[in-house]
Formats: sequence, structure tokens, C-alpha cells
Amino acid sequence: MSDSDIEMVVAVVRPDRLGEVKKALAEAGAPSLTVTNVSGRGSQPAKKGQWRGEEYTVDLHQKVKVECVVADIPADDVVKAIADAAHTGEKGDGKIFVLPVSDAVQIRTGTAGTEAV
Repeated sequence: MSDSDIEMVVAVVRPDRLGEVKKALAEAGAPSLTVTNVSGRGSQPAKKGQWRGEEYTVDLHQKVKVECVVADIPADDVVKAIADAAHTGEKGDGKIFVLPVSDAVQIRTGTAGTEAV
């Protein structure tokens, strides 16, 4: 394994913004991504509801986690693309994190480093 300029951008966004995020990433030159359905809690307020006469609180909101590993384009460009596409101006729009990746290996070919990304 080697030192590299590989970064992972991880975003947790509203599910209904996923289509716009995918489009923005493709336009930014970062079409490869992994998407996972997640639940979480942040500054978005809890929702109260009733089911069969019982009141309940939903404090874990459904989101999607988008992971994008980049080496050949700046992570800042990816962050901006995601932020612009996911923005609604309301609480619960999500968060974006940028993490260093020490290495990457493509399983099929064994290629490592930035070439594997």
C-alpha cells in the first residue's frame, strides 16, 4: 500500500435529492458512487404520529449515504456538486464529509493506487 492523493467524499442527503446528486456528480466528472439507505438524527426535528391509537415519535429520519472516491478530480468540486444538488434550505438537508484514503485496489486486475480509482 502506498501514500496517495485519493479522497472519499461521503454525503448523507435526503432521498428525494438523490437523482439531482447523481446528475451533478456525473456533470462534475465523478459518476462512480455507492449509495446506501441509512437512518439518522441531526438537527432535523423529530416527528410525532399515531398508530392504532398509540402516539409514537420518529426521531431517526430516512436518508441516503452517497460515497464517492476520487483521485483525478478535486474533492472540493465533488463537495460543491453534492451541496448544490442536495440543498433545499430546510433542516435535514444533510452533511458532507471528506476523508483521506490511503490506497485503493481494483479486485479484478490488482491495480493499486490512483489508477484503481
